[in-house]
Amino acid sequence: MKLVRENRKRLGYIPIGYKLMLSYMIFIIILVSVNGYVSHMIYDTSMRKQTRMNIQGTMSQIRENVAYKVDDITRISSSLYDDYNLIQTLRVREEGKEKYYRMVQVIIPKLESATRSIGFSQRLSIYFKNDSISEYYQARDERSGPEVTEQTYDIYHLSRIKNKNWYKELPEEEYSVTMEWKQIEQDGKEDRISLIRRLVDTNDPLNLEEVGIMRFSVRLQDLFESVNFTKLGNGSMVLVKDKTGRVIYSSGSIKDSSTNEGANNIDGLVVAEASNYMTIEESMNKQGWTIVAHVPTNLIDQEAKKVRTFIIAMCILCFILFTFAGIFISRYFAKRIMKFVSVLNAFRQGDLQKRITYRGKDEFSQIATALNGMGEDVEDLINKVYLTQLQKKEAELEMLQLQINPHFLYNALSSINRLAKFGENEKLQRMVVELAKFYRLTLNSGRTMIPISSEIEQSNAYLSIQKVKYGHRMEVQFDIDVNIWPYETIKLIVQPFIENVLKHAWSGDRIHIRIVARMEGDDIIYQIIDDGMGMPQAKIDRILDSNIEIETGHGIRNIDQRIKLQYGVSYGVTIVSRRGMGTSVRIRIPAKKRKLFQDHHLN
Repeated sequence: MKLVRENRKRLGYIPIGYKLMLSYMIFIIILVSVNGYVSHMIYDTSMRKQTRMNIQGTMSQIRENVAYKVDDITRISSSLYDDYNLIQTLRVREEGKEKYYRMVQVIIPKLESATRSIGFSQRLSIYFKNDSISEYYQARDERSGPEVTEQTYDIYHLSRIKNKNWYKELPEEEYSVTMEWKQIEQDGKEDRISLIRRLVDTNDPLNLEEVGIMRFSVRLQDLFESVNFTKLGNGSMVLVKDKTGRVIYSSGSIKDSSTNEGANNIDGLVVAEASNYMTIEESMNKQGWTIVAHVPTNLIDQEAKKVRTFIIAMCILCFILFTFAGIFISRYFAKRIMKFVSVLNAFRQGDLQKRITYRGKDEFSQIATALNGMGEDVEDLINKVYLTQLQKKEAELEMLQLQINPHFLYNALSSINRLAKFGENEKLQRMVVELAKFYRLTLNSGRTMIPISSEIEQSNAYLSIQKVKYGHRMEVQFDIDVNIWPYETIKLIVQPFIENVLKHAWSGDRIHIRIVARMEGDDIIYQIIDDGMGMPQAKIDRILDSNIEIETGHGIRNIDQRIKLQYGVSYGVTIVSRRGMGTSVRIRIPAKKRKLFQDHHLN
């Protein structure tokens, strides 16, 4: 200790600002590290942006290539759609030689020209509404694969597809616009897709009459030949989705590291792409298709890894160097601050006697002196305020108690006066005996808190007094939970409500009163229930509102105030009443055991 004092004298006074500056230096180093990290993120973002632009250009080219092939088929279908001579020929019903010439000289040449105008394999199926046109089928090569070129056409009657869902679901015809790309019939199994389009008679522009259906069926591999993942890099995947989000073509595959599943698991792909893949989309609005590319980011990560490694190494070095300095500084301040914390905790727990012993020439010594002085001042102030409030509370309780006792005595003496006036001596004698018993229990050696059993006995004594007066006109039922006997209560909080029932609740010449006392959680609940005339809610509100002056109901309000003063504002009296049905008074107090029972429990 002597060495410590000598070192303190030698070091002299060091302002706390300089000490804090050392701590701030650590945050400056952290700020430099964060700045390096942000720089790396900007570099990484720039690389990703450039890569995305390159991939976006490739995706645009893929979309243009697909659009070219789609437009090629659309152009050929339009050549049949807008062929006025063909449409007029299809409207006429012919037989015999004319029918043969129509097929050989008009229909077949036009279909052959249309199929050969497309630069890749396709199957044209055309359905004519005119059943006078003969059906015609072409043989197909049994071989399959991209090396086999199919440019065939078949002629069918429209009646073959009248009940097909894909035909029924065709949208209403809009001239030169209505067409759909859809997988129908055997397209799904054969990896094909079809362009479906009507042939219509345009003589009446307001009423386009359907004369046939064109279906160009092409292989997905031929149509989406340019949709190739190798154009984007190894590990990539390119998907073509229809307007419902269903994948109709895919190239390449990716694996989700958490499931090790391939490209067919699209839900797994969604999990992977959030952190491991860059996703780019190109839309083909006319067809409702979306070309989606999932490109792995590991190539970009490899380029950024060098910069990241350097920054991490610098951050680790700074962390090691300044950790030792931070430990020393934190201990230096922690020892002093913990002294103040321990004293403040003692103050919070009520121990205002604890003081700080601190020697030094810095700001801590000034704080210690001020805190010690504050403890002394607060202790004195608390003692004064606590005693004052306690005396005030006890005086208020005593005052409210004194208001209630004379109130009951006045009513009891009035009843005795009436009995004496009418010469009912036997009833008078019983009432005086019960009144003496009641006050013997009420006085209770001047104590405010009494056992619950005594409170119930007081109420019973009061009812015995009233039975002398009312006889069989009054029926009383007690419903008491025996588990409440170990607990105590403020005295004289049930009887005034019974008195109030007998004074104000009569509805006819009979009345029934039920008195309930039970445990409810950690509370004791009293209930005084009657079947009298009841009272309006507005009157109940006026009685319980201490801010309103009232002519009647002082006893009820006083009981509510006594309970709140003793236990707090969360306890007290609530009243529910309905005119013509009766009133229910509910008194809630905390369940506190009598000292006798507490001592017995501890022993």
